[in-house]
Amino acid sequence: MIGLDTNVLVRYIVRDDPRQTAVADQLIASLTAAEPGFVTQVVLVELWWVLVRSYKRTHAECGKLFDALLDTDELAIESLVSAKTALAAAQRGADFADALIVANCQIAGCDHIITLDESATKQAGMALAPPG
Repeated sequence: MIGLDTNVLVRYIVRDDPRQTAVADQLIASLTAAEPGFVTQVVLVELWWVLVRSYKRTHAECGKLFDALLDTDELAIESLVSAKTALAAAQRGADFADALIVANCQIAGCDHIITLDESATKQAGMALAPPG
């Protein structure tokens, strides 16, 4: 199994650099269910962020793309359950990174997740830290 960096997936998806896209295409085509590419949660977070911020993809577009990525046999996703849980929350409007933090904390048995980010309390289900 080989690990895939964010830039490989970005080039494969966005196709904005012909030379790098060709390399990414060849690499992705070489993956199989028996020898998948490994995608870490950090790569997922970076990919979502790059697609939304740099390439102006909507959350709906990212959600559809991530649905396909997470269900691809040729990719092994780190902590697939938490990734799918985070994706579902992101498709309801939460920030993907915040939703992934919540999903991982819940799986780890945390009672609640404390943040200083008010938007994370509204969208991802975190609790605002009490004032000092």
